[in-house]
Amino acid sequence: TSSHLQLRPGQDRAKQFGIAAYRKCSSGSGYPNISLSAPLPGIPKPVFAAVDSHEQCETKITTLENGLKVASQNKFGQFCTVGILVNSGSRHETKYPSGIAHFLEKLAFSSTDTFYGSKDEILLTLEKHGGICDCQTSRDTTMYAVSAEVKGLDTVVSLLSDAVLQPRLLDEEIEMTRMAVRFELEDLSMRPDPEPLLTEMIHAAAYRGNTVGLPRFCPVESVEKIDKKLLHMYLQSYYCPERMVLAGVGIEHEQLVACARKYLLNVKPVWGASTPTNVDLSVAQYTGGIVRMDKDMSDVSLGPTPIPELTHIMIGLESCSFLEDDFIPFAVLNMMMGGGGSFSAGGPGKGMFTRLYLNVLNRHHWMYNATSYHHSYEDTGLLCIHASADPRQVREMVEILTREFIQMAGTAGEMELERAKTQLKSMLMMNLESRPVIFEDVGRQVLATGKRKLPHELCDLISNVTASDIKRVTTKMLCSKPAVAALGDLTEMPSYEHIQAALSSKDGHLPRMYRLFR
Repeated sequence: TSSHLQLRPGQDRAKQFGIAAYRKCSSGSGYPNISLSAPLPGIPKPVFAAVDSHEQCETKITTLENGLKVASQNKFGQFCTVGILVNSGSRHETKYPSGIAHFLEKLAFSSTDTFYGSKDEILLTLEKHGGICDCQTSRDTTMYAVSAEVKGLDTVVSLLSDAVLQPRLLDEEIEMTRMAVRFELEDLSMRPDPEPLLTEMIHAAAYRGNTVGLPRFCPVESVEKIDKKLLHMYLQSYYCPERMVLAGVGIEHEQLVACARKYLLNVKPVWGASTPTNVDLSVAQYTGGIVRMDKDMSDVSLGPTPIPELTHIMIGLESCSFLEDDFIPFAVLNMMMGGGGSFSAGGPGKGMFTRLYLNVLNRHHWMYNATSYHHSYEDTGLLCIHASADPRQVREMVEILTREFIQMAGTAGEMELERAKTQLKSMLMMNLESRPVIFEDVGRQVLATGKRKLPHELCDLISNVTASDIKRVTTKMLCSKPAVAALGDLTEMPSYEHIQAALSSKDGHLPRMYRLFR
């Protein structure tokens, strides 16, 4: 940008002389004998704009009298992202029918008890400030977010307060949500990409019947059970100020705090006083186990280029919570395993040098996919590998995965470790270029820990990971029972006991099976 190379007054002559010198050096008459790494003679040194300090990237946090935290991060630009994050998700539905968080996500930004008669009115109000809104729920967090012009901050916080604390939850809105949920459940089982369904299944296997193992999507049997009364009971327990964070990116902290005091301090929610005593504080219990779903996958993707029938397997082991120091080595390990689809094209930046490409997809051409995932929560974590292949080769595929898990405990090569660390840092920094991503990062970290680790701190932690850290966390992980999710034609699927035996062995091989008839 022009500000980066602004020259001081009085440099004009030097500037002119510099151009002359440059022309002299770059004329076609003869090659100048100057190395490309050395500055050209007579050209003034550029004066770059300098950042004062870490002041710019510091996250400011204020706790209001009612326990609500306000966190902000300044970022240059005329637009801001502001939202409310609530410590509430499907893991908190132990005492309720599963699916409440899914319903609340679909009901978000509908009519409110005060200003807005319908969702359209909310959208029109935001439109005046060039704004959009969205709500997302995960297993442990619900996030209401708005991106709009900075000038409309007052309206945005007022609207968020209304949407979160004063929803009307009309019968027709609940009925529309039931239809939307039914459609989503149908879509989930028919999608050619089974990853969301497998993730749901592996959580159910790893944490059977508790916390993060509870269904994230509303089960069919709960669709009719969820009504306004039940939603109010849930909201009364979980939507209280001490379980919330108002986060903002691209605004002044004092401005956001003033709006929070105005619209979120002495506000009585539509469901009455909060009862935080009914909050479920269960700690995740890792159980391990298997969830199988025999399913005909032959007609999943018909059309001009049908995908062949595949069986999908996901195997996972317990890792650690994102609050532990080992979280960073696990993130590096996940990056080192990498993987992807067999049709991915591209060079090193696409992860072509990760283990699941080099050891699995490049060697076994019949495998369609091998990808590593790391799910982490405040009290547990799960590192898993998803693979898919023809149903006749399921046994061989499972053995390849168990061997990869065992090999993780070997010593990581210096080059692959450095590559994984660099890739993780670059992914982190590139993602944090985006304002909505910074917003989510600020909100989630402050909600979970009350503070925020800055990107450069995380990069330092990643740089400090050693091969012995990877070996240590893998050895600990291999002591846990496996969690297995299997989807498709499972005729050739080895038993859970055999998978467990393979993961306890030295080389990861499945026990031999002897058949009389082949």
